Amino acid sequence: MKKMVVNYTMTSMSFLVILVCAVIIITVDAFPSTVDGPFTPVTAPLDPNLNPVTFDLPESDPSFVQPNSKFLPEQISVSLSYNSDSVWISWVTTDCCEEDSEPLDPNSVQSIVQYREFNSRTRNKHATGHSIVYNQQYNALKKNYTSGIIHHVQLTGLKPNTLYQYRCGDPSLSAMSRDYYFRTMPKSTSESYPHRIIVAGDLGLTYNTSMVLTHILSNHPDLVVLIGGFSYADTYLANKTKLDCSSCQCDQNRTSSDCDSCYNGRESYQPRWDYWGRFMEPLTANVPTMMVAGEHEIEPQTDDNLTFVAYSSRFAFPSNESGSFSPLYYSFNAGGAHFIVLNAYTPYDYSCKVSPTDQYIWLENDLRNINRSETPWVVAAWSLPWYSTFKGHYREGESMRINLEDLLYSYQVDIIFNSQVDAYERSNRVYNYTLDQCGPVYIIIGAGGAGKLETEHVDDPGNCPDHSQRNSIGSCSFNFTLGPSKDEFCPLNQPDYSAYRESSFGVGMLEVKNETHALWSWNRNQNLYNLAGEVIYIVRQPDICSVFN
Repeated sequence: MKKMVVNYTMTSMSFLVILVCAVIIITVDAFPSTVDGPFTPVTAPLDPNLNPVTFDLPESDPSFVQPNSKFLPEQISVSLSYNSDSVWISWVTTDCCEEDSEPLDPNSVQSIVQYREFNSRTRNKHATGHSIVYNQQYNALKKNYTSGIIHHVQLTGLKPNTLYQYRCGDPSLSAMSRDYYFRTMPKSTSESYPHRIIVAGDLGLTYNTSMVLTHILSNHPDLVVLIGGFSYADTYLANKTKLDCSSCQCDQNRTSSDCDSCYNGRESYQPRWDYWGRFMEPLTANVPTMMVAGEHEIEPQTDDNLTFVAYSSRFAFPSNESGSFSPLYYSFNAGGAHFIVLNAYTPYDYSCKVSPTDQYIWLENDLRNINRSETPWVVAAWSLPWYSTFKGHYREGESMRINLEDLLYSYQVDIIFNSQVDAYERSNRVYNYTLDQCGPVYIIIGAGGAGKLETEHVDDPGNCPDHSQRNSIGSCSFNFTLGPSKDEFCPLNQPDYSAYRESSFGVGMLEVKNETHALWSWNRNQNLYNLAGEVIYIVRQPDICSVFN
């Protein structure tokens, strides 16, 4: 195998070529690192050729078409269990129309996965699982959506870092999928990591999403983490009418009258979830994909106030394995990296309750039980950002930050990924709005294709929201704080904790090299897949930044 050493002299604005080839290894030793920081804040200029507005793919898109064979598996996905010896295989089978139909009987079709090591001469193994059906109640039209039969099967006893071949379905009905492939995660040690981890947020189903999916597949990732904003079914009414909420002005509790149709209508168009599952299958059926719920996944039911029903039903999560028993917050290991998934829209409080909430208790226990000699890297992800300088959703996560930041800091979480804001922003290491060499690096990666690009910053003249009329999202109804400065809600200039921000669609890629160095790259949609808009080494310094309880 040929080895090349590539050296670059660069600034944070350089366009960097990253060669991706099966027979070439590229070793880069000239990228900047967080040890070189803190960096002077940079705002990338808006590309004049870039349209910040997105357009949804039409219902006639070929990838949305439902299979015409009875009970043939579709919307197939692979997700990780807690450790490398197990994964979940999920899929959907249907027998009829998707609206105004009687619920299907989950017992009418089996949930079976046949699998073996790739190129192995051993016979297929079989695993069985369970299946469910969910309903989504529509209010205005008095309609009811009934899902297909959703299957979840856990494969156990797998070898780490091994390629497996599988089919799913019901062989007794001659309703089996074609062959798919997935690779298990490496064993959890400080020397073993998945090669490439793609992180993206707010994908939706737009023409930009198509380009993002192409970029993801072109980089051949070992793991994908998707943060909020999947189907955007909640942006449609049950009669398929697209809601236009771009001009909606309301406080963070969504109480203004002009927001009622956008946020309080309790209506959605659930077939968008089926479209999304079919559209994403080339990725999700072959690459372990972990889902992180955001605002668009809440989807409150009309009668019983249930939330996150479609999200919780359609995907499998390592909730039980990680001790949370909730699909909204959980953890898993990917080699020597421990991932923590949190949720900003379910109670997380510590300080404003008689006793801490379940999410807080679980998070504290999970952090306490991490073995940093096996998983030295700790990465957290949730949708609503704490450190954003864009106008949209500014400081909506303040209550969550007040409740959880000290805990994450004390256990030295290394990287935190967020979405919700449709833009890209990377922070310097920060804690409580102050530069801190032991604070996490916060990365907003919410420009995966949906929504409208955020182009306005709170430090631009006239863009500061009125914080006296805005409440932070959270179960405490905690009001905004001014931060350490105490005298300004919005900074007058790009704050020093914001290292780099850009209004472009794209995805990010994390390549953990060893127990102290991980290469992070931001990849714009308008560039080729082998061009990166920003590349930086995120460096852990455990000798300086020790874990303390």
